[in-house]
Parts: sequence; structure tokens; C-alpha cells
Amino acid sequence: MPSDSRLSTTDELNFLRQRVDQLERRNTELSSELSRLHERTQEAEGYRFLFENMEEGFCIIQFIDGPLGPLSDYVHLMANPAYCRHAGLPDVVGRTLREVIPDEAEVWLDYFGTVERTGNPLYFEHELLATERCLGLAAIRIEPAHHHQVAVIFRDVTARKRAESALQHLNAELEQRVELAVAQSQKAEEALRQAQKVEAVGQLTGGIAHDFNNLLGGILGALELARDRLAADPRKATISPLLDSAHGAAQRAAALVHRLLAFSRQQTLQPRPTDVAELVSGMLDLISRSTGPHIAIDYQCKDALWAVRIDPPQLESALLNLCINARDAMPNGGRVRIALCNTSLTLDHASELELVPGDYLCLSVEDTGGGMTDDTLSRAVDPFFTTKPLGRGTGLGLSMTYGFVRQSGGQLKITSTLGHGTQVLLYLPRYHAQFAPAALKPLAPAARPSSGAAKRIVVVEDVSAMRLVIAEVLHDLGHEVEMYEDGPMAIAGLENQPPPDLLVSDVGLPGGINGRQLADRLRLRYTGLKVLFVTGYDESTALGQGDLDTDMRVLTKPFTLEALAEQVGQLLDG
Repeated sequence: MPSDSRLSTTDELNFLRQRVDQLERRNTELSSELSRLHERTQEAEGYRFLFENMEEGFCIIQFIDGPLGPLSDYVHLMANPAYCRHAGLPDVVGRTLREVIPDEAEVWLDYFGTVERTGNPLYFEHELLATERCLGLAAIRIEPAHHHQVAVIFRDVTARKRAESALQHLNAELEQRVELAVAQSQKAEEALRQAQKVEAVGQLTGGIAHDFNNLLGGILGALELARDRLAADPRKATISPLLDSAHGAAQRAAALVHRLLAFSRQQTLQPRPTDVAELVSGMLDLISRSTGPHIAIDYQCKDALWAVRIDPPQLESALLNLCINARDAMPNGGRVRIALCNTSLTLDHASELELVPGDYLCLSVEDTGGGMTDDTLSRAVDPFFTTKPLGRGTGLGLSMTYGFVRQSGGQLKITSTLGHGTQVLLYLPRYHAQFAPAALKPLAPAARPSSGAAKRIVVVEDVSAMRLVIAEVLHDLGHEVEMYEDGPMAIAGLENQPPPDLLVSDVGLPGGINGRQLADRLRLRYTGLKVLFVTGYDESTALGQGDLDTDMRVLTKPFTLEALAEQVGQLLDG
């Protein structure tokens, strides 16, 4: 009995020890499992934290059967808060694509369906029209494939896309501006070449005109003297017509030279405040007779037009020439519209016209003729360029008008459309001072002095024909004449001599001293010396910017003998 008791106790102790070992092993296993669960929980919490707080939008979608067949829709299994932030679509979890954005479902199904079918990742950018946002997306299939799940991560790239679009637009605009600048630079270069060509031709024609004026002055003067000498000659009846013919030809040559000077802007203008409306109104009858009965003349004139300061005869000549050009452009008849209006040029408009901004009077002449080609229009104001038949025009009409307008501080602009006529606009600067237009008083003819009133006159002229003509006229008037070929000879010849009563001098003299410089030197020697300048150039070009005082006058070549006698008489009479 006692031995059995001891055995039973031993067995129980062994059993208990085994049970304790089992419990300890189980406890260790449970501790390990708990540790693993804790680790997994921490990892899951980390993933959850990352899922909840990541900057990019994230979602998992699962393809399902839809109204259009198998896998024709997908449901949002999960989506992080950034999903709404970037896509602008709230509460998408548990909702299908066709519920969220039905109008765009097919596009997104195509993108993500390709990833689900092929297993190939996809990276792309696409605009979500529902929220007007552009998204940059990456999509990858979640394995196993039979779950039909795709993970999508994305970011709102709208700002970048708009910046890129703006940059592309800016680049395109800059390219257009560069192209325009380049084009305006073959245009500016062409305009510069044209201006240089016109300027060169202008200088050439100005020089030629000056020389011709000297020659024509001598010819016309000699013809007038010859005609006077023949007054009592019995051969007058046969010789006088020849002289008249030669005199008429010389006058026509002088008119041509005048046009050359108009083109080169070296003519002598006599500007004065002018009412252009009154001037044009007074010319309408002449214009109508010059254009003929087959041309209708319309005249449009606004009230309260501004005054301008121009040379009226030059403007009359320019207007008549423009109307005749219009007539020639309409051989079968048509209409010429003459219009006057005030216009104020802004900086941009004035720059286009090469004028200073301000007020201008605009005189326009428009015809209903055939218009000009671009080539003809580009050469319209070139000297000697004409589309008229031989003998019908010199090609100086528009050149003359252009020169006159530019010399008057204005601008000429031509617009023309082939088949629809031509319009010529003259912009003349406004004259702001008050004025009362008055008719010019004719100069009273100078009386021939008696022998007792003879004066001592010094003539300085390098052209012998002109020198002889001037001297002959002055001798006929009863004056004593001393003649010199240039300034240095005159200064030396007058050394220690009493003061002359009058100096008659050409402006353009050889010898290094021009007429103005000669007059200034002699007036230092002879205070109050009276001077009559003769010139083939424009007064301002020939004499510079200095004003003439009351004891100085200018006579432009070619001049009549009566005009010479008049000016000499008025200067000598004070």
C-alpha cells in the first residue's frame, strides 16, 4: 500500500512537470505570436498613416461586370484623403466609375482596363473634365490577376500644364513677333534704300537744276535784251517770232527745272497762312475744265477747317496735278473726289507717316480708276517714273508734289487697290497763330533813274552769261557797274574803295567764299550795305538759317529783267 502511494505521487509529479513544460512552451509561442501581431499591427498602422497622409492621391479599383458587359465598370475599393484633394471627387469608396463620372467612363476604362488585362504598368497624363483638372497618373495591376484589381497613384498637375501651355503660347507669340520684326526689318531696309535713292536723286537733280537755272537765266535774259534791242529795228517782223519761240522754250525748260527743285526740296517757297478750303473752292472751275466733261468732280469740305502755312501757288499746282493724274487713270470716265478735313495724329500714326504727333489738315484726292499694282505704288513718287505713254508725262508730277509737301513740313501718302482706284492724301501741319488772309500787293514798277540818280553797283557772278545780262540791265537803268567772278576777287578789287550803293551777288560762288559770306564781310567794311542775292537754289538752303534784314533780298533764277529792275529799284529807294 505504501509503495503504491509513492508511485502514484511520482506519476502525478511527472504529469504536472510535463504539463508545466507544455504551458511554458505554449506561453512562449503565444508571446511570439503576440509579438508578431504587435509588429504587424505597428506595420499596419504605419501603412495606414502613410495611406492617410501621403501627398499623392491613391486608390485601389476592382473591375466588375457592368451594364455594357463583363468587366465594363470598376468599383473604388479604397481611396485616401488626397484622392479628393487632387481629383476633386469626394466619397468615391464603394461607388462605381459610371456613378462618379459617367460621361468620361469609357476613357478611364480604356486606360486602366489595359493595365488590368496586360499587367503592364502605365504612366500618363489626362484631363479630368468633370473637375477641370489635369492628372499625372501611374497604374499597376495587383496580383493575383483573377482579382481584377488595379492600384492607382496620381497627382494634380494642372498648374504645371497651364504653365506649359502659357509658355508654349508665349513662345508662339514671341516667334510671331520675331518673324514680324524680321519682316519689318526687309521693309525698313527697303524703305531706307528707297529714301537713300530718293535723297541721292534729289541731290543730283538739285545740283543739275542749279546749273540749269544759271544757264536758263542767261538765255532768258539775253533773249529779253535782244527783243528790247529789236524794238526799233526794221528786221523785227522776221526775227521777233524766232526770239519768242526761243523764249517760250526756255520758259518751259525753267518750269521743268522748277519741278526738279520741287522734287529735291530745293525750291524757294513763299509760305504764308492759307485758307485751303477757299483755295480749293477757287480752283474747282479750273479743275473741272482741265479734267474734261467725262470726269465728275465731288468736293467735300468740313466746317471750321484749320489754317496751314504753305506756298499757295505750289499747293494749287500740286492739286491740279493730282486731279490730272486721276483723269488720266480714268480714260473712260469716272469720278474724282476732293476732300478736306482736320485730323489729329497720335504718336503711332504720326510715326508711320514720319511726322511729329499733332494737328494736321488733310487734303485727299481719290479717283475711281484702275488703281496701281504694288510695284507701281512703290515707285509712284520716284522722279521720272511714269506709266503714261511717251510724250504724255514727265514722271515728275507726284515727285514735285511730294517734295513740296515734305518741304512744307507735311507728308504725302498713297493708297491704291488694283481695280478699285487710288487715293492720295496730303497732310499739312496746322498753323496755330491767328491770321487774316490778304491779297498780295503787286510790286510797283521801278522807275528808270535819271543820269543824275545813277548808283554804283557791284555784281559778283561766276557765270559769264548771267553776269553780262545783269550788267546790261543795270547799265540800261543808268547805273555804274563793277563786275567780279568770285568773292576773293571782289574783296581785293574793293580794297580802299568807297562803299558801293548795292551788292548783287550769286549765292553759290567758287573761290571758297559763298555769296552770304561775301556779303557779311563787305557789310563789316561798309556798314548798311544793301544786298540783292541771286540763286538757283532754295533760299533757306542757299543762305543757311540766318534771317535776312530789311536791306537784303533774294531773287531766284531764272528771273525776268523786269523782276531784276524792280528789286534793284526798291533796294536803292530804301
